[in-house]
Amino acid sequence: MKLRITLFSILLSVFAITGYTQNYSTAAGLRLGYFTGATIKHFITGTNAVEGMASVRWGGFAVTGLYEWQKPIRGAANLDYFLGLGGHIGVWGDHYYWYEENRNGSFAIIGIDFIAGLEYTFPQIPFNVGLDWKPAFNLVGDSHWWGDGVALSIRYIF
Repeated sequence: MKLRITLFSILLSVFAITGYTQNYSTAAGLRLGYFTGATIKHFITGTNAVEGMASVRWGGFAVTGLYEWQKPIRGAANLDYFLGLGGHIGVWGDHYYWYEENRNGSFAIIGIDFIAGLEYTFPQIPFNVGLDWKPAFNLVGDSHWWGDGVALSIRYIF
């Protein structure tokens, strides 16, 4: 437990001293889609961000970490596009279905994720919204491609 607190403190310190040129530094909120949960995004440079997600689906949960590249769209104020990649780890419960096959029992999953989307930051209020597609591939526990990762994120900007 002490190791986790130490690592979290070090990461938080690195984030706090890193400069940025983005419209915001850190934002957290909800991610609404097939994999619903929480999201937090932090810019480590002006165009590079890390995003963490905790989501639930099929009687289980997954934690995802992503590294993202974000750029403004020319001619569209406060609208950016972003691309990224990362990984996930989690557990799926006994409500998991793949096509017609019902797989009972819980099992661990580990895999890779990609993300592409648009994000709009409101100029007058501390919120942004993002629409993205986050396909994933499980490498351990269940080797399937998941292309239904479309979601709407609503975040409060700190």
